[in-house]
Amino acid sequence: MNLIEKLENEERLDFDDGVKLYEIDFFTLAKYAKRSREKRWSKKVFFNSNRHLNPTNICQDVCKFCAFSASRKNPNQYTLDYEEMMSIVDNACSNGVKEIHIVSAHNANMSLEWYFDIFKKIKERYPFLHIKALTAAEVHFLVKKHKMSYNELLTKMVEYGVDSMPGGGAEIFDEKVREYICKGKVKSNEWLEIHELWHKRGRYSNATMLFGHIENIEHRIDHMIRIRDVQDRSGGFNAFIPLVYQRENNYLKVEKFLGAKEILQTYAVSRLMLDNIPHIKAYWATSTMNLAVLAQEFGADDMDGTIGKESIQSAAGAKSGHGKELQDFIDVIITSGFIPVLRDSLYNELEIYS
Repeated sequence: MNLIEKLENEERLDFDDGVKLYEIDFFTLAKYAKRSREKRWSKKVFFNSNRHLNPTNICQDVCKFCAFSASRKNPNQYTLDYEEMMSIVDNACSNGVKEIHIVSAHNANMSLEWYFDIFKKIKERYPFLHIKALTAAEVHFLVKKHKMSYNELLTKMVEYGVDSMPGGGAEIFDEKVREYICKGKVKSNEWLEIHELWHKRGRYSNATMLFGHIENIEHRIDHMIRIRDVQDRSGGFNAFIPLVYQRENNYLKVEKFLGAKEILQTYAVSRLMLDNIPHIKAYWATSTMNLAVLAQEFGADDMDGTIGKESIQSAAGAKSGHGKELQDFIDVIITSGFIPVLRDSLYNELEIYS
């Protein structure tokens, strides 16, 4: 059976099929990806009201693509105290935010209690607030530092009020690429193990893929299939998020940057390869708002959220530092011919706009 026949019959695609998806006609690819997303979600485009919180930028790792870490090009080191963090959360909640998304650098100077107590403080004051926190890379860093097992740390996360995990730290799973771009960071099998263990607790997470740097198409397809395999076993990934590499203020020397066509192709390929993951997110902070809404025609069904203040992608040149207003999402989605849906962190629909 050839690729088009498989797409017509909605057969599961293998590695070779995934590579060939990048070779077929652009609009044919878009047609099948759009059909797949519309069978699931019709014309709905999801987004949430969230606030990113990055408590420290001091990091022991030396990822070449990172512009956020203060240990390298960024001389402006900071570590927030609890009062500063809670002030941010208070302000976010006064503006109707439903999710706090907490990702830190790997700060070896800070205690395990510093990392965890903020979760408890947030939950005590705002029990309704969804805490999405600790990437698998952070989990691995804390486990190594404090000589714990993954299960011990994941248990602690639940006890302190973490509701779901973000998908960061995945980058590209190919270990040769990882050796070059993020040597010393969590390995691909470890990242996948951490998420699968989290899912076995009945908890949910996202998965990401950083693309557009030194990886090739084969690396991307391998990455997607590994995530698909875990999802077959655990069912715990809510969304897959292809993150567009940001080029400024880092040590990863990339001469040729992706154009909009290949970015859109990658969203479409993600939708068709990841038949068991409900949502494909076009994260506007790495793709721009306009391209994120165009991606909804190429298989994506989500644009992330308001984020309030974003520090990691904007440090590398993304225009996302001050977030977006709720009305921005409603307006751009409606004018693009879709239906805006405000969701919670687990994709329960809170409000449908028309």
